[in-house]
Amino acid sequence: MTIEALLAVTVGVLFGAGVYLLLRRTVVRLLIGLALVGNAANLLIFVAASLRRGVPPIASVGETAPPASAADPLAQALILTAIVISFGVLGFALALTDKTVQSAGSTDLDDLVEEDSS
Repeated sequence: MTIEALLAVTVGVLFGAGVYLLLRRTVVRLLIGLALVGNAANLLIFVAASLRRGVPPIASVGETAPPASAADPLAQALILTAIVISFGVLGFALALTDKTVQSAGSTDLDDLVEEDSS
């Protein structure tokens, strides 16, 4: 099994586990699922960029190709941006969850919906 196939399986497992946790009825599991899906998306971008390793995203005419071990800076910039954004979203979700749990007294989403309807 090549490293690309192993990383593809890892991405699939992370996405599957993340979606499974997103469908649970506990707020903490929902947040863990959100983090897993974000990490799986970052790994997917990394794997997709490694398939074209050494090929520049924009090449001018007459320019020599970089060595095969060169990393794609576009994918690195996208992953870094996604990490920063997912960290901010996760921090906001944790703060929102903390306030919601303090006001409702429960982490179960069914209890939170019942309090809103009454």
